[in-house]
Amino acid sequence: MTNVNTNTGTLNPLFHPAAHYDSPADVLNAAELSPPEKRIILSSWASDMYAVESCPALREIPGMSHTVRLADILAALRKLDGDNDNDDPPRGGGVPMRLRRPWAAAEGRSP
Repeated sequence: MTNVNTNTGTLNPLFHPAAHYDSPADVLNAAELSPPEKRIILSSWASDMYAVESCPALREIPGMSHTVRLADILAALRKLDGDNDNDDPPRGGGVPMRLRRPWAAAEGRSP
């Protein structure tokens, strides 16, 4: 893993987020970032470019001393979008998967 050896006070958090934020929750709670800026940081961290080769559910982000779980990054993005994980499942409905047999209707029987 690469460590950033710079003065974190002079770096722009958008260009060097790992020097300022230690987790997806830190990014979400950053008052100095707008929602689009938070989305940029979290989306870049979720990129396959940072995937750990032997464990694709983890991200190894240059400048961080630890790996970050992809699930945590995606959960932060959902929270940023205002999605609620406790949503009800979608309701059924729509077009039936099977069509009626035309000869059954002619005989007065349903399928």
